[in-house]
Amino acid sequence: MENIIRHRPTPDPEYPERKILRLAFTGYRPQKMPFGFNEQDERCIDFKNRLRNTIESFIWQGYRHFISGGALGMDMFAAETVQELKENYPGIVLEMVSPFDGQADKWQMEYRERHDLLFSQADLVTVTGHEYTKSCMFNRNRYLVNNADMLLAAYDGQPGGTEMTIRYAKHRRFIRF
Repeated sequence: MENIIRHRPTPDPEYPERKILRLAFTGYRPQKMPFGFNEQDERCIDFKNRLRNTIESFIWQGYRHFISGGALGMDMFAAETVQELKENYPGIVLEMVSPFDGQADKWQMEYRERHDLLFSQADLVTVTGHEYTKSCMFNRNRYLVNNADMLLAAYDGQPGGTEMTIRYAKHRRFIRF
């Protein structure tokens, strides 16, 4: 996979001097979410609705560039939401970030197809590594933090990659959550 740029974000024509704000997503895989892989569960439906409302509120605040790490769960839900919101907000941009080529190769077909569709529809595709390594996910997560003005996390205190990404964001930006 190579880096692809389909559409660069441009400043708001009404406020051309305004900086383009970027929002990155991090959060749990389905295994750590209370509804698991059941997207028909009312908790998942509620989560997706709240996620949509939150992303839309960031659009109203001037965020135009959204960055997803392409993983199952939060990353995928957020990216799909941004793609849906493009109908009402054509100026927003979705960047998909892959930690290594073949990230979704071992996923079930349904999720692999959703992953591939998001990457094919994304305005920007960034690859932070071409082979799986022990650090490839961390490199992807650092890219998310380093290239965003805000990090939106689905996090309830469980240890793991999401916690490490939030800790890195706090350290890097001296942000209080």
